[in-house]
Amino acid sequence: MSASTPTRGTAPVGLSKGEARTYASYARPAWQRWLLTRETAVILLLAVVFVWATSSVPNFDGPLTLYYLFLDLMPILLIALPMTLVIITGEIDLSVASTVVLTSAVTGLLTVDAGWGFGQAALVAIAVGALCGLFNGFLVGYVGLPSLAVTIGTLALYRGIAVGLLGTEAKTGFPEEWTDRVKERIGETSYPQVLVVFGVLAVVFVLLLHFSGFGRGVYEIGLNDEAARFSGVDVARTKLLLFVLAGAVSGLAGVYYTLRYDLARGDAANGLELQVIAAVLLGGVSIFGGRGALHGVVAGVLLIGVISSAMRLQGETENVTTIVIGLLLIASVVTPSLLSWVSGRLPAGVKGASARSRRT
Repeated sequence: MSASTPTRGTAPVGLSKGEARTYASYARPAWQRWLLTRETAVILLLAVVFVWATSSVPNFDGPLTLYYLFLDLMPILLIALPMTLVIITGEIDLSVASTVVLTSAVTGLLTVDAGWGFGQAALVAIAVGALCGLFNGFLVGYVGLPSLAVTIGTLALYRGIAVGLLGTEAKTGFPEEWTDRVKERIGETSYPQVLVVFGVLAVVFVLLLHFSGFGRGVYEIGLNDEAARFSGVDVARTKLLLFVLAGAVSGLAGVYYTLRYDLARGDAANGLELQVIAAVLLGGVSIFGGRGALHGVVAGVLLIGVISSAMRLQGETENVTTIVIGLLLIASVVTPSLLSWVSGRLPAGVKGASARSRRT
Protein backbone atom coordinates (compact mmCIF):
# COMPACT_ATOMS: atom_id res chain seq x y z
CA MET A 1 0.00 0.00 0.00
CA SER A 2 2.96 2.22 0.40
CA ALA A 3 5.15 3.80 -2.26
CA SER A 4 8.09 6.13 -2.13
CA THR A 5 7.34 9.73 -3.03
CA PRO A 6 9.93 11.48 -5.17
CA THR A 7 11.24 14.86 -4.06
CA ARG A 8 9.88 17.68 -6.21
CA GLY A 9 12.29 18.60 -8.99
CA THR A 10 14.39 15.47 -8.70
CA ALA A 11 13.97 12.07 -10.27
CA PRO A 12 13.75 9.00 -8.02
CA VAL A 13 16.64 6.56 -8.02
CA GLY A 14 16.49 4.34 -11.10
CA LEU A 15 14.23 6.72 -13.04
CA SER A 16 15.26 9.34 -15.54
CA LYS A 17 14.15 12.97 -15.19
CA GLY A 18 10.57 13.41 -16.34
CA GLU A 19 9.74 9.76 -15.79
CA ALA A 20 7.07 9.48 -13.10
CA ARG A 21 6.93 6.70 -10.55
CA THR A 22 3.40 5.32 -10.19
CA TYR A 23 1.57 2.75 -8.14
CA ALA A 24 1.71 -0.48 -10.13
CA SER A 25 -2.06 -0.97 -9.87
CA TYR A 26 -2.66 2.48 -11.36
CA ALA A 27 -0.20 2.20 -14.22
CA ARG A 28 -2.98 1.35 -16.68
CA PRO A 29 -5.97 3.39 -17.90
CA ALA A 30 -9.05 3.48 -15.65
CA TRP A 31 -11.22 1.46 -18.05
CA GLN A 32 -8.68 -1.37 -17.99
CA ARG A 33 -8.54 -1.31 -14.19
CA TRP A 34 -12.32 -1.62 -14.06
CA LEU A 35 -12.89 -4.15 -16.84
CA LEU A 36 -9.80 -6.40 -16.88
CA THR A 37 -10.40 -7.88 -13.44
CA ARG A 38 -11.28 -11.25 -11.97
CA GLU A 39 -14.63 -9.82 -10.87
CA THR A 40 -15.48 -8.89 -14.45
CA ALA A 41 -14.43 -12.36 -15.59
CA VAL A 42 -16.82 -13.95 -13.06
CA ILE A 43 -19.67 -11.66 -14.14
CA LEU A 44 -19.07 -12.51 -17.81
CA LEU A 45 -18.94 -16.23 -16.98
CA LEU A 46 -22.22 -15.86 -15.07
CA ALA A 47 -23.81 -14.18 -18.09
CA VAL A 48 -22.57 -16.92 -20.44
CA VAL A 49 -23.79 -19.74 -18.18
CA PHE A 50 -27.16 -18.02 -17.66
CA VAL A 51 -27.71 -17.55 -21.41
CA TRP A 52 -26.68 -21.16 -22.08
CA ALA A 53 -29.02 -22.47 -19.35
CA THR A 54 -31.93 -20.33 -20.54
CA SER A 55 -31.58 -21.49 -24.15
CA SER A 56 -30.53 -25.12 -23.63
CA VAL A 57 -31.79 -26.45 -20.30
CA PRO A 58 -35.46 -27.51 -20.27
CA ASN A 59 -37.69 -25.44 -17.93
CA PHE A 60 -34.81 -23.19 -16.79
CA ASP A 61 -36.61 -20.19 -18.27
CA GLY A 62 -39.81 -21.09 -16.38
CA PRO A 63 -41.41 -18.64 -13.92
CA LEU A 64 -40.42 -20.65 -10.82
CA THR A 65 -36.71 -21.12 -11.54
CA LEU A 66 -35.45 -17.69 -10.51
CA TYR A 67 -37.92 -17.57 -7.61
CA TYR A 68 -36.62 -20.76 -5.98
CA LEU A 69 -33.05 -19.98 -7.04
CA PHE A 70 -33.03 -16.80 -4.95
CA LEU A 71 -34.89 -18.44 -2.04
CA ASP A 72 -32.34 -21.27 -1.93
CA LEU A 73 -29.33 -18.96 -2.30
CA MET A 74 -30.46 -16.38 0.25
CA PRO A 75 -28.49 -17.74 3.29
CA ILE A 76 -25.32 -17.87 1.16
CA LEU A 77 -25.92 -14.39 -0.27
CA LEU A 78 -26.44 -12.92 3.21
CA ILE A 79 -23.46 -14.55 4.94
CA ALA A 80 -21.14 -13.93 1.96
CA LEU A 81 -21.33 -10.18 2.63
CA PRO A 82 -19.50 -10.14 6.01
CA MET A 83 -17.45 -13.22 5.08
CA THR A 84 -15.91 -11.20 2.23
CA LEU A 85 -14.59 -8.60 4.66
CA VAL A 86 -13.34 -11.27 7.06
CA ILE A 87 -11.37 -13.05 4.33
CA ILE A 88 -9.96 -9.79 2.95
CA THR A 89 -8.31 -9.26 6.35
CA GLY A 90 -6.66 -12.66 5.93
CA GLU A 91 -8.93 -14.37 8.47
CA ILE A 92 -11.74 -16.92 8.05
CA ASP A 93 -14.93 -17.85 9.91
CA LEU A 94 -15.89 -21.53 9.73
CA SER A 95 -18.53 -21.24 12.47
CA VAL A 96 -21.19 -19.39 10.45
CA ALA A 97 -23.28 -22.49 9.65
CA SER A 98 -23.27 -23.54 13.31
CA THR A 99 -24.34 -20.00 14.25
CA VAL A 100 -27.23 -20.35 11.79
CA VAL A 101 -28.30 -23.60 13.49
CA LEU A 102 -27.94 -22.18 17.02
CA THR A 103 -29.96 -19.05 16.23
CA SER A 104 -32.59 -21.17 14.48
CA ALA A 105 -32.81 -23.33 17.62
CA VAL A 106 -33.19 -20.22 19.81
CA THR A 107 -35.95 -18.93 17.52
CA GLY A 108 -37.75 -22.25 17.73
CA LEU A 109 -37.52 -22.58 21.50
CA LEU A 110 -38.67 -19.01 22.17
CA THR A 111 -41.51 -19.07 19.65
CA VAL A 112 -42.87 -22.61 19.89
CA ASP A 113 -42.06 -23.57 23.50
CA ALA A 114 -42.00 -20.25 25.36
CA GLY A 115 -44.78 -18.60 23.37
CA TRP A 116 -42.86 -15.42 22.50
CA GLY A 117 -43.86 -13.31 19.55
CA PHE A 118 -41.81 -14.21 16.50
CA GLY A 119 -40.43 -10.69 16.08
CA GLN A 120 -39.06 -10.67 19.62
CA ALA A 121 -37.60 -14.16 19.21
CA ALA A 122 -35.94 -13.13 15.94
CA LEU A 123 -34.26 -10.12 17.57
CA VAL A 124 -32.95 -12.29 20.40
CA ALA A 125 -31.66 -14.83 17.86
CA ILE A 126 -29.77 -12.13 15.93
CA ALA A 127 -28.31 -10.89 19.23
CA VAL A 128 -27.19 -14.45 20.03
CA GLY A 129 -25.52 -14.58 16.62
CA ALA A 130 -23.72 -11.30 17.35
CA LEU A 131 -22.53 -12.73 20.70
CA CYS A 132 -21.16 -15.80 18.90
CA GLY A 133 -19.25 -13.47 16.58
CA LEU A 134 -18.08 -11.39 19.53
CA PHE A 135 -16.58 -14.49 21.13
CA ASN A 136 -14.79 -15.40 17.88
CA GLY A 137 -13.61 -11.84 17.33
CA PHE A 138 -12.25 -11.45 20.86
CA LEU A 139 -10.18 -14.63 20.59
CA VAL A 140 -8.87 -13.67 17.14
CA GLY A 141 -8.45 -9.91 17.52
CA TYR A 142 -7.39 -9.44 21.13
CA VAL A 143 -6.04 -12.83 22.23
CA GLY A 144 -4.27 -13.27 18.89
CA LEU A 145 -5.33 -16.85 18.17
CA PRO A 146 -5.55 -18.02 14.55
CA SER A 147 -9.08 -17.70 13.20
CA LEU A 148 -8.92 -21.14 11.57
CA ALA A 149 -8.36 -22.87 14.92
CA VAL A 150 -10.82 -20.65 16.80
CA THR A 151 -13.70 -21.09 14.39
CA ILE A 152 -13.15 -24.82 13.98
CA GLY A 153 -13.63 -25.01 17.75
CA THR A 154 -16.69 -22.78 17.82
CA LEU A 155 -18.09 -24.63 14.80
CA ALA A 156 -18.37 -27.69 17.04
CA LEU A 157 -19.31 -25.65 20.13
CA TYR A 158 -22.25 -23.74 18.63
CA ARG A 159 -23.70 -26.75 16.84
CA GLY A 160 -23.28 -28.82 19.99
CA ILE A 161 -25.22 -26.24 22.02
CA ALA A 162 -27.97 -26.24 19.38
CA VAL A 163 -28.24 -30.02 19.47
CA GLY A 164 -28.21 -29.91 23.26
CA LEU A 165 -31.08 -27.41 23.30
CA LEU A 166 -33.24 -29.24 20.78
CA GLY A 167 -32.18 -32.86 21.30
CA THR A 168 -33.64 -35.02 18.56
CA GLU A 169 -36.73 -32.84 18.31
CA ALA A 170 -37.61 -30.49 15.50
CA LYS A 171 -39.55 -27.32 16.23
CA THR A 172 -42.29 -26.58 13.71
CA GLY A 173 -45.51 -24.62 13.52
CA PHE A 174 -44.20 -21.06 13.24
CA PRO A 175 -46.74 -18.27 12.58
CA GLU A 176 -47.99 -18.46 9.00
CA GLU A 177 -47.96 -14.69 8.61
CA TRP A 178 -44.16 -14.85 9.02
CA THR A 179 -43.49 -18.04 7.03
CA ASP A 180 -45.60 -16.71 4.16
CA ARG A 181 -43.87 -13.33 4.28
CA VAL A 182 -40.44 -14.69 3.24
CA LYS A 183 -42.03 -16.46 0.27
CA GLU A 184 -44.01 -13.52 -1.08
CA ARG A 185 -43.00 -12.04 -4.42
CA ILE A 186 -42.23 -8.49 -5.41
CA GLY A 187 -45.44 -7.62 -7.25
CA GLU A 188 -46.03 -9.97 -10.18
CA THR A 189 -42.34 -10.69 -10.71
CA SER A 190 -40.40 -13.91 -10.15
CA TYR A 191 -38.32 -12.29 -7.41
CA PRO A 192 -39.05 -12.96 -3.70
CA GLN A 193 -39.45 -9.99 -1.37
CA VAL A 194 -36.56 -11.17 0.78
CA LEU A 195 -34.29 -9.84 -1.98
CA VAL A 196 -35.13 -6.36 -0.70
CA VAL A 197 -33.55 -7.22 2.67
CA PHE A 198 -30.46 -8.54 0.90
CA GLY A 199 -30.31 -5.42 -1.29
CA VAL A 200 -30.33 -3.11 1.73
CA LEU A 201 -27.60 -5.12 3.46
CA ALA A 202 -25.54 -5.25 0.25
CA VAL A 203 -25.63 -1.45 -0.05
CA VAL A 204 -24.53 -1.11 3.58
CA PHE A 205 -21.60 -3.50 3.12
CA VAL A 206 -20.56 -1.91 -0.19
CA LEU A 207 -20.43 1.50 1.46
CA LEU A 208 -18.56 0.04 4.43
CA LEU A 209 -15.93 -1.80 2.38
CA HIS A 210 -15.44 0.36 -0.70
CA PHE A 211 -16.34 3.89 0.39
CA SER A 212 -15.16 4.30 3.98
CA GLY A 213 -11.97 4.57 5.99
CA PHE A 214 -12.99 1.40 7.81
CA GLY A 215 -12.94 -0.46 4.49
CA ARG A 216 -9.50 0.89 3.60
CA GLY A 217 -8.30 -0.41 6.96
CA VAL A 218 -9.73 -3.84 6.13
CA TYR A 219 -7.63 -3.99 2.95
CA GLU A 220 -4.52 -2.72 4.75
CA ILE A 221 -4.84 -5.41 7.41
CA GLY A 222 -5.07 -8.05 4.68
CA LEU A 223 -1.96 -6.74 2.94
CA ASN A 224 0.15 -6.35 6.08
CA ASP A 225 -1.37 -6.12 9.55
CA GLU A 226 1.84 -4.76 11.11
CA ALA A 227 2.02 -1.96 8.56
CA ALA A 228 -1.70 -1.31 9.09
CA ARG A 229 -1.14 -1.01 12.86
CA PHE A 230 1.70 1.49 12.40
CA SER A 231 -0.44 3.51 9.97
CA GLY A 232 -3.10 3.96 12.65
CA VAL A 233 -5.54 1.12 11.96
CA ASP A 234 -6.92 -0.52 15.10
CA VAL A 235 -6.39 -4.07 13.89
CA ALA A 236 -7.90 -5.86 16.90
CA ARG A 237 -11.05 -3.73 16.97
CA THR A 238 -11.53 -4.05 13.21
CA LYS A 239 -11.32 -7.84 13.36
CA LEU A 240 -13.66 -7.92 16.37
CA LEU A 241 -16.27 -5.85 14.54
CA LEU A 242 -16.03 -8.00 11.41
CA PHE A 243 -16.62 -11.22 13.36
CA VAL A 244 -19.55 -9.59 15.20
CA LEU A 245 -21.04 -8.61 11.82
CA ALA A 246 -20.52 -12.16 10.54
CA GLY A 247 -22.30 -13.54 13.62
CA ALA A 248 -25.20 -11.09 13.46
CA VAL A 249 -25.82 -11.70 9.74
CA SER A 250 -25.56 -15.46 10.34
CA GLY A 251 -28.23 -14.98 13.03
CA LEU A 252 -30.42 -13.23 10.48
CA ALA A 253 -29.79 -16.13 8.08
CA GLY A 254 -30.82 -18.52 10.87
CA VAL A 255 -34.13 -16.69 11.28
CA TYR A 256 -34.65 -16.82 7.51
CA TYR A 257 -33.76 -20.52 7.46
CA THR A 258 -36.38 -21.21 10.16
CA LEU A 259 -39.10 -19.38 8.27
CA ARG A 260 -38.14 -20.74 4.84
CA TYR A 261 -38.51 -24.36 5.93
CA ASP A 262 -40.87 -23.80 8.90
CA LEU A 263 -38.42 -25.88 10.88
CA ALA A 264 -35.71 -25.64 13.53
CA ARG A 265 -33.49 -28.67 14.11
CA GLY A 266 -29.91 -29.36 15.15
CA ASP A 267 -28.68 -31.04 11.97
CA ALA A 268 -29.70 -28.26 9.54
CA ALA A 269 -27.38 -26.22 7.28
CA ASN A 270 -24.67 -28.86 7.07
CA GLY A 271 -21.85 -27.68 4.80
CA LEU A 272 -23.25 -24.16 4.47
CA GLU A 273 -19.96 -22.58 5.62
CA LEU A 274 -18.06 -24.29 2.79
CA GLN A 275 -20.58 -23.08 0.21
CA VAL A 276 -20.19 -19.52 1.47
CA ILE A 277 -16.38 -19.63 1.43
CA ALA A 278 -16.37 -21.26 -2.03
CA ALA A 279 -18.60 -18.50 -3.40
CA VAL A 280 -16.43 -15.76 -1.86
CA LEU A 281 -13.21 -17.20 -3.31
CA LEU A 282 -14.85 -17.84 -6.67
CA GLY A 283 -15.87 -14.18 -6.68
CA GLY A 284 -12.23 -13.08 -6.74
CA VAL A 285 -11.39 -12.61 -3.05
CA SER A 286 -7.86 -13.72 -2.23
CA ILE A 287 -7.61 -16.38 0.47
CA PHE A 288 -4.35 -14.66 1.52
CA GLY A 289 -6.18 -11.38 2.16
CA GLY A 290 -5.83 -7.85 0.83
CA ARG A 291 -7.89 -8.28 -2.32
CA GLY A 292 -11.53 -8.65 -3.37
CA ALA A 293 -14.75 -6.80 -4.15
CA LEU A 294 -18.38 -7.42 -3.23
CA HIS A 295 -19.80 -7.30 -6.77
CA GLY A 296 -17.55 -10.22 -7.71
CA VAL A 297 -18.69 -12.16 -4.65
CA VAL A 298 -22.38 -11.67 -5.46
CA ALA A 299 -21.66 -12.84 -9.02
CA GLY A 300 -19.82 -15.86 -7.59
CA VAL A 301 -22.81 -16.84 -5.44
CA LEU A 302 -25.20 -16.47 -8.39
CA LEU A 303 -22.85 -18.45 -10.66
CA ILE A 304 -22.87 -21.38 -8.24
CA GLY A 305 -26.66 -21.14 -7.97
CA VAL A 306 -27.24 -21.04 -11.74
CA ILE A 307 -24.89 -23.99 -12.36
CA SER A 308 -26.53 -26.04 -9.59
CA SER A 309 -30.05 -25.24 -10.79
CA ALA A 310 -29.26 -25.97 -14.45
CA MET A 311 -27.54 -29.27 -13.69
CA ARG A 312 -30.39 -30.32 -11.40
CA LEU A 313 -32.92 -29.65 -14.17
CA GLN A 314 -30.76 -31.70 -16.54
CA GLY A 315 -31.03 -34.65 -14.16
CA GLU A 316 -27.45 -34.59 -12.88
CA THR A 317 -26.87 -35.87 -9.36
CA GLU A 318 -25.77 -33.65 -6.48
CA ASN A 319 -22.34 -35.31 -6.50
CA VAL A 320 -21.68 -34.36 -10.13
CA THR A 321 -22.72 -30.77 -9.44
CA THR A 322 -20.40 -30.64 -6.43
CA ILE A 323 -17.50 -31.92 -8.54
CA VAL A 324 -18.08 -29.28 -11.25
CA ILE A 325 -18.25 -26.43 -8.71
CA GLY A 326 -15.19 -27.78 -6.90
CA LEU A 327 -13.18 -27.83 -10.14
CA LEU A 328 -14.32 -24.28 -10.93
CA LEU A 329 -13.22 -23.13 -7.47
CA ILE A 330 -9.82 -24.82 -7.78
CA ALA A 331 -9.31 -23.18 -11.18
CA SER A 332 -10.14 -19.75 -9.76
CA VAL A 333 -7.67 -20.18 -6.87
CA VAL A 334 -4.86 -21.83 -8.84
CA THR A 335 -4.93 -19.56 -11.90
CA PRO A 336 -3.20 -16.52 -10.25
CA SER A 337 -0.43 -18.73 -8.83
CA LEU A 338 -0.02 -20.47 -12.18
CA LEU A 339 0.27 -17.12 -13.97
CA SER A 340 2.84 -16.02 -11.38
CA TRP A 341 4.85 -19.20 -11.98
CA VAL A 342 4.74 -18.71 -15.75
CA SER A 343 5.67 -15.04 -15.38
CA GLY A 344 8.78 -15.97 -13.37
CA ARG A 345 10.08 -17.97 -16.32
CA LEU A 346 9.47 -15.35 -18.99
CA PRO A 347 12.13 -13.00 -20.38
CA ALA A 348 12.26 -9.62 -18.64
CA GLY A 349 10.45 -7.72 -21.40
CA VAL A 350 7.56 -10.16 -21.53
CA LYS A 351 7.48 -10.48 -17.73
CA GLY A 352 6.36 -6.89 -17.22
CA ALA A 353 3.37 -7.27 -19.50
CA SER A 354 2.44 -10.57 -17.82
CA ALA A 355 2.65 -9.04 -14.35
CA ARG A 356 0.35 -6.22 -15.34
CA SER A 357 -2.14 -8.77 -16.65
CA ARG A 358 -1.91 -10.88 -13.46
CA ARG A 359 -2.71 -7.92 -11.23
CA THR A 360 -6.15 -7.80 -12.80
